[in-house]
Amino acid sequence: MAAGARVDDRLAIYRQKRRFQSTPEPDGGQAVARPGLYVIQKHDATRLHYDFRLELDGVLKSWAVTRGPSLDPGEKRLAVETEDHPLDYGDFEGTIPKGNYGAGTVMVWDIGKWRPLGDAAAGLKDGMLKFELQGERLKGRWVLVLMKGKSDAKRKNWLLIKERDQVADPLRDVVEEFTQSALSGRDFAAIAAASPPAGGRAVKPDTPSKSRSATQTKTAPRRRQKALGLPTFEPPALATLVDRVPEGEDWLYEIKFDGYRALVACAGQDVRILTRSGLDWTARFPRLANAIGAMGLESALIDGEIVAVRADGGTDFSRLVATLKAGDDAGLSYFAFDLLRVAGEDLRSLPLIERKERLKGLLGDTARTGPIFYTDHLRQGGARMLETLCQKGFEGIVAKAIDAPYRAGRSKSWLKVKCGKDQEFVIVGYRPSDKQPFASLLLATREAKQLRYAGRVGSGFDARDFEDLGRRFVELARANPAMDLKVPAAIRRDARWIEPQLVAAIAFAGFTGEGIIRHGRFKGLRLDKPAKEVVLEEPLELEAAAAPVPKPATSVAGEVAGVRLTHPGRMLYARQKITKLDVARYYAAVASFMLPHVKGRLASLVRCPEGPTKACFFQKHKGSGLPAAFKSVAVPESDGGTGEYLYIDGAKGLVSLAQIGALEFHVWGARAADYEHPDRLVFDLDPDPSLTFADVKEGALEVRALLAGLGLKSFPMLSGGKGIHVVLPIRPEHGWTQVSAFCKGVAQNLAKTSPDRYVANMSKAKRKGRIFIDYLRNQRGSTAIAPYSTRAREGAPIAWPVSWDELSQIDRANLVTLQEAMRRLSELGDPWAGYARLRQGLKPKALATMGVEKS
Repeated sequence: MAAGARVDDRLAIYRQKRRFQSTPEPDGGQAVARPGLYVIQKHDATRLHYDFRLELDGVLKSWAVTRGPSLDPGEKRLAVETEDHPLDYGDFEGTIPKGNYGAGTVMVWDIGKWRPLGDAAAGLKDGMLKFELQGERLKGRWVLVLMKGKSDAKRKNWLLIKERDQVADPLRDVVEEFTQSALSGRDFAAIAAASPPAGGRAVKPDTPSKSRSATQTKTAPRRRQKALGLPTFEPPALATLVDRVPEGEDWLYEIKFDGYRALVACAGQDVRILTRSGLDWTARFPRLANAIGAMGLESALIDGEIVAVRADGGTDFSRLVATLKAGDDAGLSYFAFDLLRVAGEDLRSLPLIERKERLKGLLGDTARTGPIFYTDHLRQGGARMLETLCQKGFEGIVAKAIDAPYRAGRSKSWLKVKCGKDQEFVIVGYRPSDKQPFASLLLATREAKQLRYAGRVGSGFDARDFEDLGRRFVELARANPAMDLKVPAAIRRDARWIEPQLVAAIAFAGFTGEGIIRHGRFKGLRLDKPAKEVVLEEPLELEAAAAPVPKPATSVAGEVAGVRLTHPGRMLYARQKITKLDVARYYAAVASFMLPHVKGRLASLVRCPEGPTKACFFQKHKGSGLPAAFKSVAVPESDGGTGEYLYIDGAKGLVSLAQIGALEFHVWGARAADYEHPDRLVFDLDPDPSLTFADVKEGALEVRALLAGLGLKSFPMLSGGKGIHVVLPIRPEHGWTQVSAFCKGVAQNLAKTSPDRYVANMSKAKRKGRIFIDYLRNQRGSTAIAPYSTRAREGAPIAWPVSWDELSQIDRANLVTLQEAMRRLSELGDPWAGYARLRQGLKPKALATMGVEKS
């Protein structure tokens, strides 16, 4: 009774403002507990705004966000605190009649769960509420900050701000991107049309049932989808364009489709069709979604392509676009070619050929009759296959490495060869026409972060294209070309300009010497592809694109890179059957990547002659019995003496690590030639066991953001254990005292800003539920695991550098094993490109900001 009374008291203002006999809004009299509910309702009242609501103590705490949420951490959106709302308001969609408080149409724009980061009640009281969202559309870390100078007892003004994490995106406008309900799939007009007359109750959105339509499936709340086992979106793998087909037993060959890339997430009759960027397009393909749902597949995430199939079996992108414009997906097919997850199992690390077998078995006989098909392949004759397909007017061929894992983004294990030239371009404007909405499109492509004019295209349009594009051009009109685009004066004279947001698929004969399109033809809009992703695709030479894993020179059995191995067959990682010879070959293969980070740098070794499960010992002085490839330098020690500290200066030193059973190579922050002035700093994020790797990744992003605010660029590395190292290269200008103080200041700053998440004290007791920002590795004599070093741990993990973009897609710190590393060497470039050329220092302002006194 007391709790119910408290809720009633908190809803008193809500009820005072409403006349429930004339508004369809809930009165909150029959509240059902909904802990952790989060909802945003788009409210078309006197002024359009977004009502942001978080469940706390039995009610929905509410703020009116005038401009809606933003994924840009630099954007601060005004959020005016309003009265608490009842929990059942979270499902409310309908029109509040004129004459009532808040008159206008209400849409559930986003719904999901929220989690406070710290004490929510204290955060509200103190004016700093940090939290994490897991909604249909908004995710990640956010903060509400009270504007204390602009608030009083009657009106509390807050700022809603996206925190910097892996889902922050300054270039994405979610308010513009999503205009339909996350609950029912309806827009404002449809919601208003379904609303009862004044005095009635709102029409509830349809409840998904066993015979749900594709639209209902698309919009089912995430909490229901999770209960049914619907997998979440994963970024797709992309193929690299090459000049000819690779041949050999390591490749298989598939037809290249000309359609919309789509991932299908399904669990029984629950189905979502997602674009390559994760947009939910289920409502655009109701027939396909229902066909997939009717198959009753177990929980799975499938990769494939939606196409319009010609009579001869080829695919037609223009027809696909025209079909979608007509609002009907009849005649479209889905060709499935990969399987990422099934029944809760992540298959991405399996070889491609095994994933395809699992996919074929999952789809069964239904994949032969359509509209869902299994994409078959050939294991030989790729060049002949391409020739035949091109003669028949097909798009081309995709060659895939049969043993490659599934990796998001563009890689060299998927290669595509096209029959003709086609490319996506950004539409930046148009030339007007007296008879049609436009005469031709003005196109551009991206080079670095700039747009480059690529010419105009005036053919390939039908009546629907003219109507559709003309309408879009009006909405996107601007006075001048975007981003100072350089356009010939003759074209500029009568051009009309638009915002560079639309992507056009163009078939063409080639480019002029000035990079202008020749004989271009419009194929359709690529509504599934953001304009910021459009870059000019030039085919790579096959040898460069499909280079094999580096093969270190092995002149005789047991000799690698000139280093003679004793007992080369000795098992160093018994469970993985990895021998001393395997480790030596790895270090020879990785030498060109690793040496820039370790050559001439003081080092220590963890030696495990019989593998990581047996006795290991630590060695930092040279001593006797080490191979000649290990060098040493005399370094003064704290006791007044000197020690002969190790370093290596070439590939033989790396290979010699295997010879002596050194499974870990730790390095100082300074080199032997100047050991008193560090040039490499490391922040080791060491999590409490209760935390997830997602927590560690967010911590790494916060370290990166703090350093970036000081004008410093940093690089992430998977530790091979449980954490992430954020590595900061600097000029060797300062001594250990100043550098250590700076690193301590960084750690303490994070711990002070977010004491619920970070500690700067290595005490295990104080670390409970938090991440220790280990800055102590930046003291004189301390070391950190070297990039590309093996680890003395089960599974043969590697300390592996990654890019910040790739980090967002990684789910554990020991992801890269020695076997995986060998594959990555052939497929990926240097993830720390630019590291060696970077010349940055700890400027006085940065030192002062972190509390470092002048020396």
